[in-house]
Amino acid sequence: MGENTVTQLDYIFKPRSIAIIGASNDPQKWGNWSIDRSLNASFKGNIYPINYNESEILGIPAFPNILDVPEKVDLAVISTPASVMSQAMAECAKKKVKGAVVITGGFAEIGEEGEALQKELVKIARQGNIRFVGPNSPGITNSAVGLMVGASPRTDSGSIAFISQSGTLSEVMIRKTQRKGYGLSKFIGIGNQADLNAADYLEYLAQDEATKVIVLYVEGFPEGRKFFDVAREVTKKKPVIIYKVGRTLAGGRATLSHTASLTGNDELFESLCKQAGIIRAYEVDHAFDMAEALATQPLPEGNRVGIISGGGALCVIIAEQCAFLGLEVPEFDEDTKVSLHKELAPYVPIPKNPVDTVTALESPTTVAMLTEKVIQLPYIDGVITNPRLVGVGGEKSISETETQRAIEAIQPIVAISQKYNKPIVALVYNLVEPKEALHILREANIPYYETPEECARAMFALAKYSEFLRY
Repeated sequence: MGENTVTQLDYIFKPRSIAIIGASNDPQKWGNWSIDRSLNASFKGNIYPINYNESEILGIPAFPNILDVPEKVDLAVISTPASVMSQAMAECAKKKVKGAVVITGGFAEIGEEGEALQKELVKIARQGNIRFVGPNSPGITNSAVGLMVGASPRTDSGSIAFISQSGTLSEVMIRKTQRKGYGLSKFIGIGNQADLNAADYLEYLAQDEATKVIVLYVEGFPEGRKFFDVAREVTKKKPVIIYKVGRTLAGGRATLSHTASLTGNDELFESLCKQAGIIRAYEVDHAFDMAEALATQPLPEGNRVGIISGGGALCVIIAEQCAFLGLEVPEFDEDTKVSLHKELAPYVPIPKNPVDTVTALESPTTVAMLTEKVIQLPYIDGVITNPRLVGVGGEKSISETETQRAIEAIQPIVAISQKYNKPIVALVYNLVEPKEALHILREANIPYYETPEECARAMFALAKYSEFLRY
């Protein structure tokens, strides 16, 4: 097409103007959501609603046809019925639009008739030098320019890019990332991948300065070899985490009717991921927990973990989960055991790794002191620590005294993270945490998690990616 992928996709993700074909004043329609959400996100460009019957959409003057727009249009967002989609794309080509997002479904995912429509759509787009997302796409976002088209909820700005082949799943996962405080640089609902596919998006995001980690949910690849060839290069620059369905016969059959994707052999896929340096997630929640650690923490030199946590059971669970994932939990040397034991009650067993801090809470800074002793050890590559900001409990208000103690507990851990070039992951398991303390952790880019398993997976992702880069 005469332009490289990055230049082509800039028209889609950094448009100076958008035409919403199928714009509507009905708040239940896609053509309404695309305008409303981009307005609320303060899109830094012009928006042109296209509707034959309306003169104004959401307070913005509308045009009966994209050809009537007096200015140049970089991106068209199309939600017209599949039966007239080819005409809409042809008009975009005549207008010399460079990029499109096709929201409408009813193409290859429904069978032969839809597949024929999809092929015609691709043919028109390529003749007109248009690259497009979809069809059957839930939309895209780019927090850097306030771009938010489709049905996706508003995303907080961050450094994780999310590529998804499912609209419903993407909405659920984006809402979860918001609750956990994980920000997104971009969201891409890839749909049927009739034109642009996962490999193209990987290639684009590899060059995107706002993106540090890439998370994918995929059901299949139109060009599998191309995807893994591109991924092999991208993972040298940035971590790539993937959750893929189709591990079972039932899952594979379901994906075919969802986005017309063939899932392929899962054992082969697993092997290709390892060769390409892709980190694979086996539950959808896991992908973002790992991504947050990779986006915020330095990479460890190895896979040896020190654990400081309150409660024997928590210590055991964290250690077991780390070992299950292939991380090492090395026993402390004798001098370190003695040094750590001095900070604990005399009747507490000598800590071998993990360190049980349940009886060491007279001072809010004790856990930080233990964390610093452990993180300095040359045979420890990263630390999972449990500041225990306030006591375990149900719904209750947090006093000013508790809040102050929590802040006093967190501040030295922040200082430790800045002093040593080793990853720190915090456990806030089942605690009523003051928001002020969690805000300090977030601002310091220290990832925190609610369960031992999440902490272990986060450290595993750091060690796994570090190992890939070393070898």
